Amino acid sequence: MADKALKTSIFSYEGTDKKGAKVKGEMGGQNIALVKAQLRKQGINPGKVRKKAQPLLGGKGKKIKPLDIAFFTRQMSTMMASGVPLLQSFDIIAEGVENPNMRNLVNNIKHDVAAGNSLAVSLRKHPQYFDDLYCNLVDSGEQSGALEALLDRIATYKEKTEALRAKIKKAMTYPIAVIVVAVIVTAILLIKVVPTFQGVFAGFGAELPAFTLFVIGISDWLQQWWFAVLAGFFAVGYGYNQAHQRSEAVRDAVDKTALKLPIMGGILYNSVVARYARTLATTFAAGVPLVDALDSVAGATGNVVFRTAVHKIKADVSSGMQLNFSMRTVGIFPAMAIQMTAIGEEAGSLDYMLDKVANYYEAEVDNAVDNLTALMEPMIMAVLGILVGGLIVAMYLPIFSLGGVIG
Repeated sequence: MADKALKTSIFSYEGTDKKGAKVKGEMGGQNIALVKAQLRKQGINPGKVRKKAQPLLGGKGKKIKPLDIAFFTRQMSTMMASGVPLLQSFDIIAEGVENPNMRNLVNNIKHDVAAGNSLAVSLRKHPQYFDDLYCNLVDSGEQSGALEALLDRIATYKEKTEALRAKIKKAMTYPIAVIVVAVIVTAILLIKVVPTFQGVFAGFGAELPAFTLFVIGISDWLQQWWFAVLAGFFAVGYGYNQAHQRSEAVRDAVDKTALKLPIMGGILYNSVVARYARTLATTFAAGVPLVDALDSVAGATGNVVFRTAVHKIKADVSSGMQLNFSMRTVGIFPAMAIQMTAIGEEAGSLDYMLDKVANYYEAEVDNAVDNLTALMEPMIMAVLGILVGGLIVAMYLPIFSLGGVIG
């Protein structure tokens, strides 16, 4: 209710002062009536008062990415640390942004702040870009008078989070790219190359090897049904995407399965532990009570297994249990993370130790992704070699057989 009461808009006005001279300008207010009343108190007879339109998002510019928000936060932190006023900081950032959508977003926030809203309230109007965790930390900084320090923590948090997400994306994209390339190359050979050899084999008048007949059969089937196969791939992809968006059960099943995958499961597990530690360290260091901080952490983990565990931890901590004991009870956190948490609680430096935990597991993810990339390079050659080599052998077996008969 308090937030709603603070929400105001910018109004442009034209009128006359006490001497009859024309004046115009802008003023913040909740509605036109209140703005006119405020103008009269200032000795201005209002004529036209109109709500000033804010720039719209979603234009021709590029989509606003989380990395853009991280960069925006870092810029705000740097300029406020340099003593630049808040509204002037928005102007400087907007002038340097190339993406029109991001520029409009910055200008929207500036207009809201100029109208008298707090920065946290202004950010909450754009939940697709600023989540509850971000807004809560900004609100905490404004309430405590330490907005500059909180923006620096948020910027670091966003930068680390996006770097970790980029590593996970890289790890998942590489195997998928290998599979796609292998499928495309195989399909081209079966549809375009094999039929050419098939025409040559027809004039042999001899029985073809079983492997060659098998490949020719696949080629005939794919030539006849390639459109159905392609449509099936798109249908499966679209169906999965819709089910993942609309069904919580599907999302939960995917989260649980992802952690059990070979190689990738370990990378995802370490990334979730790092995200848990990073988020909890950031919120706790910002002065958010541990129980309240765990609410933000649960949503930030991005995995149902850990989200459920964090809710259990919150209940335990609320009843008086130490955080490290509760983490040990849920049974999904690594021993190192638990031990570091215990040391942090005993030493009164929980945020510092959790930050160390996050750094350690982020480094583990980085190393695992590099190792996976190095491993995938020979695997690409091996997979493509087997597929392409197998097709070539199947096509040349009849020629070798014929050569042996002639010899």
